[in-house]
Amino acid sequence: MHSIKHRMVISFMFIIIVTVIILEFFLINGIRQSYYSSLRDSLFSQLQTSTDLYARYFADAALEENVLNNVDTFWKQVPAQVEIIDMQGRVLMNSRGSITDPTAEMEDVTAALAGGTASWVGYVSADTEKIMAASAPIMVDNEQIGILRFITSLSEVNREIAGAAYRYLSFGGLVVIISGLVSLILANTLTEPLKQVTKVAEEMAAGNFKVKSIHRSKDEIGKLSRTLNYLAGEIVKKEELKNDFISSVSHELRTPLTSIKGWAITLKEDYENKAFLQDGLNIIEKECDRLTEMVTELLDFSRFVTGKITLKKEKVEITALLAQLKMQLAPRAAREKIEFQVLLPETPLYLFTDGDRLKQVFINLLDNAFKFTAGGGQVILKAETGENFICFSVEDTGSGIAPEELPRVKEKFYKGKSSQAQSGIGLSLSDEIIRLMQGKLEIQSELGQGTCVTVTLPLQEAAVS
Repeated sequence: MHSIKHRMVISFMFIIIVTVIILEFFLINGIRQSYYSSLRDSLFSQLQTSTDLYARYFADAALEENVLNNVDTFWKQVPAQVEIIDMQGRVLMNSRGSITDPTAEMEDVTAALAGGTASWVGYVSADTEKIMAASAPIMVDNEQIGILRFITSLSEVNREIAGAAYRYLSFGGLVVIISGLVSLILANTLTEPLKQVTKVAEEMAAGNFKVKSIHRSKDEIGKLSRTLNYLAGEIVKKEELKNDFISSVSHELRTPLTSIKGWAITLKEDYENKAFLQDGLNIIEKECDRLTEMVTELLDFSRFVTGKITLKKEKVEITALLAQLKMQLAPRAAREKIEFQVLLPETPLYLFTDGDRLKQVFINLLDNAFKFTAGGGQVILKAETGENFICFSVEDTGSGIAPEELPRVKEKFYKGKSSQAQSGIGLSLSDEIIRLMQGKLEIQSELGQGTCVTVTLPLQEAAVS
């Protein structure tokens, strides 16, 4: 398996090589066109000068006569090979001495016979060198009498083009080598931090969450490193919470079990005092109920976390549910000397939801309110309707929650320093239930001033009779 570094270098080199090849192709082709264009312009300039000279000084004689008597005027001053062609396409004069009529078949000759000026690049049968030919009409008194053609070899020009191409290709090769080294360095700057993050991740996978990933950059790798550190911190925090939870639950379970075992041993003594026996059985019953409540809470929480629980929605009369809660908790409030009020709306209020789960949330919230409110305090449960929501609130005048603990009270297994909760999952479980109902649970509190827990449920879940 290739490493990321290997793949990155190969990708960079592929892009660089393809780019250099394309640039070299267009650059060399441009140089060739430039050289050819310059040579073509030179031939056309010489043709123009020569045809103007003929029209000015040799127009009185026929073309054939001028070829015999004045031919030196045209070819001794021109470095190129010179041909003079009549209007039938026959070569009357060739400065090399050889005359071949097939020249008239060339594109530049055909264009010149039609009165134009043209050039042609290619090979002739008599020569293996590539040539460039340029032809122009010879005009006398606005009448064309023949063609003047200049031919030059491209061997020297092609050598210059080849030299320039060699230099550019050498430079391109140097660019590829330098770019390859730069690509290797850049790949190292990306892969080395990834190797470090991978090494830290492997140590975390082995169970060492104390190790930290060093993040120096602010790019995606730095963000990954910070995320990894955050994840490790959260795992450590959750592990500590889990350990605290296990310790707390173990203590909470041990207390009722100790009472049950103690009374069971005591009752084995066969006491005949019925009152004493009744007290022991009552204590055993209460401790069993306490254990059942704890186990039920834990099972419910487990089902919510794993997503194995669903709401059994039905039409619930909220006013009746709140009235039932008032009746159920009023004896406890009286016993603990707490003023307990339930403020009901004047008209019946209905909600399409799971009534048992909603009642479970309110009991949990009210239980917390009673636990943290001293005698002489006040606990209020009220319901209000808005435009598109129903709002329930549980307010107390208890001890409140410290500012540093308030953001964490809904976390799983979290128990504050002064918490009297048994497992630390009551609020977390309530929050999960409300979230499943597509609502939200919010907590506001001031230390020493009391707490207000607000539950908001959407009205689109409601079905008014």
